[in-house]
Amino acid sequence: MIKTLIFDFGAIFINLDKAGATKKLLDMIGADALPEAAISVNTLYEQGLLSTEEFLQFYTDNFPEVSQTEIRDTWNSILLEFPKERLEFLKTLAQDKTYELILLSNTNALHIDHIKEQVPFYEEFKSQFDGFYLSHEIELRKPNADIYQYVLKQHQTKAEHCLFIDDTKANTDAAAALGIHVWNLDETTQDITQLFDLKSKLF
Repeated sequence: MIKTLIFDFGAIFINLDKAGATKKLLDMIGADALPEAAISVNTLYEQGLLSTEEFLQFYTDNFPEVSQTEIRDTWNSILLEFPKERLEFLKTLAQDKTYELILLSNTNALHIDHIKEQVPFYEEFKSQFDGFYLSHEIELRKPNADIYQYVLKQHQTKAEHCLFIDDTKANTDAAAALGIHVWNLDETTQDITQLFDLKSKLF
């Protein structure tokens, strides 16, 4: 029996422009592919192991023609709109109280600060959850097993009682390997508001 719903944030609630943001970043630094050093820095920043200042400093040190403002704007360009109907769907779930609701997101301080500025109902959104875990705050990151184990321990629940919803297959595969039920949501054809239309296929 599913007792807990664990949601990703990006592409589940807030829309993302992954391809567009990647192209802007590559154009900004004048590269065809992101250097390994940049990938490592991005990962460390997302896991809260680098400060925003250190993150920005890496880019200005390695790409001196780029300003910190350009880096911030390009970095945040991945974030699009947050459809209000998804908030309403979440509020209905929270009011119903059938499931414990948890958010588990790989994100970073710059993105969250931007979301707080651009999404007027961010605090209302956050308040619907029984647990709200951002990778840069807990210093753990999907798809590493320890982040899922951390959430299970925090909420004293079992993997088989949880459904995890994420748009990244590596993340849902890692959760499934621990016995967690998963929905690898395809944001091009599916929406989180369809959860209970698909319920019989998921749990």
